Amino acid sequence: MTKEQKNEVIEVLKGKFSQYSNFYVTDTESLTVEQVGKLRRACFDRKVEMKVAKNTLIKKALEALDSEKYTGVYDSLHKVTALMFSENPKEPALIISSFCKESNGEKPVMKAAFINGDVYMGDNQLAALTKIKTKNELIGEVIGLLQSPAKRVLAALLQHAEKKAEAVPAE
Repeated sequence: MTKEQKNEVIEVLKGKFSQYSNFYVTDTESLTVEQVGKLRRACFDRKVEMKVAKNTLIKKALEALDSEKYTGVYDSLHKVTALMFSENPKEPALIISSFCKESNGEKPVMKAAFINGDVYMGDNQLAALTKIKTKNELIGEVIGLLQSPAKRVLAALLQHAEKKAEAVPAE
């Protein structure tokens, strides 16, 4: 790979790291070509971008953006690395989990996840990451909580109005 090509890859990666506030670092070394293809399709179907790059280039891209912000990720940059970028912080975790179930927990391995500024290290964090609530899920819960008392008040008023209507004598 020429220096120009390496710089190109670094620029592409910098763009992805800037575009997404969530990314996963996975080890795909033990996957077969067929499994990698299946993983890429699963990512595409769930709007997750998957990029494979050399660890040194990934580190250079991260350092160029903010060397301190991504410090926790550097230790995960070894072996074959595939990056998964997503707007939804739990989609990559769900994809990795389903693949692990299919392969009896062997592959792929989550090395790290960078979620909204926090670093989660190790495959043992995967179960917790599948349970992260997205922004829209949290908003939905809050709206549901806010609507609940209002619905009860409206139901009580409606019930009261119906009883009053029944109590009015017919002329």
